[in-house]
Amino acid sequence: MKLEISANLVKHYLRNVYFINGHSYAGKSTMVRLLSERYDMIHCGENYHGAFPREVLSRWEQPGLCYFDTMSGWEEWLNMTAEEHWRWTQEVQRECVEVEILMLLQMAASGKKIIVDTNIPPDVLREISDERHVAILCCDPPDACSKYFFDREDEDKQFMLAEIEKCKDPAATRENFQSWLTYRPPMEIDWEHTGFFTYTRSDFEHDTREEVLHILAEHFGLDETK
Repeated sequence: MKLEISANLVKHYLRNVYFINGHSYAGKSTMVRLLSERYDMIHCGENYHGAFPREVLSRWEQPGLCYFDTMSGWEEWLNMTAEEHWRWTQEVQRECVEVEILMLLQMAASGKKIIVDTNIPPDVLREISDERHVAILCCDPPDACSKYFFDREDEDKQFMLAEIEKCKDPAATRENFQSWLTYRPPMEIDWEHTGFFTYTRSDFEHDTREEVLHILAEHFGLDETK
């Protein structure tokens, strides 16, 4: 007998969880943080699944998530081809679906509302959540992240930049890294047509955080439940 849990049961226990997914650089992390602060929600920011105990993971069951434990060094990872990197991220995403759901089920037991910057893809979100609990944030253009990626001050991106500078050929490694950001995979999610509520960010010059925050809070019905 293979272990499986029906999606309707998971959906019941995740009824107080709100998900934001979509393009990179669309404002997902910022909105999750602001919504958590404004509405006193549990904050699950980008890569929050990293808190899952690593000793529980198996390199045979979760090879993507265990890759950093088995690689020869950061230079190996940074010099993956764009296609290799995409295949690795697809494996990580598949593994993260299980990890995220387990972590969210545990947090949801508190009864408190949870807001998530998620890796769970739209087809799975449709099974475990509903339209009022999911929002998709997009960029116009969608590859804006390739232009602005290293402008961010967050720790992960600055760490990657520092590791690039340690490589044998930093310029070539950075060029390779940029190729990841512009790579067009053979199977790409059409974020604008998932059927979920979608907001597209096209203004990168002005601070529109309050406007977007209001739009998302209205969509999620957060003011109705205060």
